[in-house]
Amino acid sequence: MKVIVGLGNPGREYAQTKHNVGFMLVDALADKLGIFNWQEKFDALIAEGRLGTEKILLVKPQTYMNDSGRAVGPLMNWYKLPPEALIVAHDDMDIPAGTIRIRKKGSAGGHNGIKSVLAHLGDEHFSRVRIGIGRPLPGWTVINHVLAPFQEEDVPKIKEAIQYLLPAVECIVTEDTDKAMNLYNPKKVKKQKLENQESRETQEGGAA
Repeated sequence: MKVIVGLGNPGREYAQTKHNVGFMLVDALADKLGIFNWQEKFDALIAEGRLGTEKILLVKPQTYMNDSGRAVGPLMNWYKLPPEALIVAHDDMDIPAGTIRIRKKGSAGGHNGIKSVLAHLGDEHFSRVRIGIGRPLPGWTVINHVLAPFQEEDVPKIKEAIQYLLPAVECIVTEDTDKAMNLYNPKKVKKQKLENQESRETQEGGAA
């Protein structure tokens, strides 16, 4: 069984805020798979379903973001699952709005929800699905930023990112995280290769 956790804050007032993109992804996955049997357990809303031959558990902690691990830790213990069975979707200020990154493990990177999960799990070997929300506007605090709705121009980027991630999460579940990273993470263009291409184009332009 795989556990897919979306991080966010409970309550209607937080539903469309940047901090809740993890909830948004889990809800989109539930809609796609026709999973509607939500119930309250382990300080979370959880719903069981299947993805291919794999049983999955969709989870939206109701503990508020900074205490997310209080829901995730006991749930993983109850089902006697290893950290590798966990997939956590969350917002990330360090990448532009609508950009995605999939990782197999790592530190919290300053994200309080992930810090809490790490503290309760005691292990970093769980998959992360990161959805970029960009940096705060000038004069905004981090709290102002994450608890505000997206700028109008970013809304379609976030919707597109969530749709893009649905098959990526399915790939993590049915294949593995390495394959999902290779298929869905944005490809990096090496700086030297780019510079060489620009130099070549300049030379060709001069020759013409």
